[in-house]
Amino acid sequence: MATTETREVLSGSAQAEDAHYRTTSFWHDSVPGTLSKRPPLPGDLEADVAIVGAGYTGLWTAYSLTEIDPSLRIVIVERDIAGFGASGRNGGWCFGGLPGSRQRFLKTHGHDEVMRYERACFDTVDVIGATLAKEGIDAHFHKGGWSTLAMTQVGLMHSRQAVEAHHAFGHTDADYSLLSREDTLARTNVPGALGTVFSPHAARVHPARLVRGLADVVERRGVGIYEGTNARRLEPGRVITDRGTIHATYVIRATEGFTPELEGEKRRLMPFASCMVATEPLSQAIWDEIGWNDRETLSDGRRLFIYAQRTADDRIALGGRGHPYIFGSKLEREFHDLPVHDRLQGVIAKLFPAAAHAKITHTWGGVLGIPRDFNASVGLDPKTGMGWAGGYVGDGVAITNLAGRTLADLITQRKTDLVSLPWVNHQSRNWEPEPLRYIAANSSLKLLRIAEQNEETGTKTSRAGSIVDWLTGH
Repeated sequence: MATTETREVLSGSAQAEDAHYRTTSFWHDSVPGTLSKRPPLPGDLEADVAIVGAGYTGLWTAYSLTEIDPSLRIVIVERDIAGFGASGRNGGWCFGGLPGSRQRFLKTHGHDEVMRYERACFDTVDVIGATLAKEGIDAHFHKGGWSTLAMTQVGLMHSRQAVEAHHAFGHTDADYSLLSREDTLARTNVPGALGTVFSPHAARVHPARLVRGLADVVERRGVGIYEGTNARRLEPGRVITDRGTIHATYVIRATEGFTPELEGEKRRLMPFASCMVATEPLSQAIWDEIGWNDRETLSDGRRLFIYAQRTADDRIALGGRGHPYIFGSKLEREFHDLPVHDRLQGVIAKLFPAAAHAKITHTWGGVLGIPRDFNASVGLDPKTGMGWAGGYVGDGVAITNLAGRTLADLITQRKTDLVSLPWVNHQSRNWEPEPLRYIAANSSLKLLRIAEQNEETGTKTSRAGSIVDWLTGH
């Protein structure tokens, strides 16, 4: 949290603003410094590159551009504060997995190109770690890998099939391995775990420390960050805001789940909420029982996906899906004490009985962006200067860095390996209009609940689960 000394030097309004933003999530509440807004756009402005959204995508793009050409005039506009959205609220999984469907890209690009894409995703985790060290950003980065626990016979079958598919594609145990029940429990003592899929290509981070630290770095490099500025419409050469118009050669959309609020973008991405809880710091006696000493990011492989980390101050921070989609792609900004939070507390009790009675100190949530084909993309139209990146479906902590580096190469017209990866200039079609979007989203949520219940004691994939797998391209 901000120190008492820091709070004392804030004005009354800034102090109130800081207190307000700290209620957003545990991550915001525990980030150093202050959370009051930077000054807004002062009026019409000229720039070489205008970026809308001060989250990971926008900031990594700006950072990469300053690495290539420090003379560029770069401007970022943000309606709230840097890291207000998913970049500051996520589970802190810096996971280098493919943000989309391998099978769909295989049909269009072939094996070697998709493997090159996957390797670039793996490498991105180390790129982020090296950059944080270089810039002195203490984001609690710890590369302990990623484990997906198999808690049912169906889950174990899916785990085995997943590893077999990865190996058939060309990966080895150095990338994805299936651990036995004994090896799983030796890593993290989760009663009932039958095994786990483990990958070393992941790290734990403190999301808000990462995004706020990155914003400070790019600002010191001369990038203009204007907060409290609402971008209403993006056009070739122009970003029209409530504070003035930015005229720029390149206009980059980096708004992820908030994209539907831009004029003309209502159906581009579906905003879907994911919610989290954090416990109080746990005693050493509890951790002695749980283990989790390598602090790998953790999931239990359930249909209503959950994700967890052991934080630097020894809390369990755990999140999951299950909050319903709101008609018309309406966005929520605050998520506290919802039914899904009770469910997540129950998941903690089930996976970690030693922590069953730990106090939940924070409940929150955030909105991620889902494209129609569940494949993330990055691109730039050289004729119009309009670029974008997003649709990460929850895998954006690492992949936003790859997106930012790619956008920077596209903008500066560098012929690197990144600009020809399969996701570059991939176009997902728009979502259906309402009420079809609402029906599809919440029907899928019901199917996931049914599949999860049916597969709890079953021995094969349920019909509901098969339908969901088909819809998402898995």
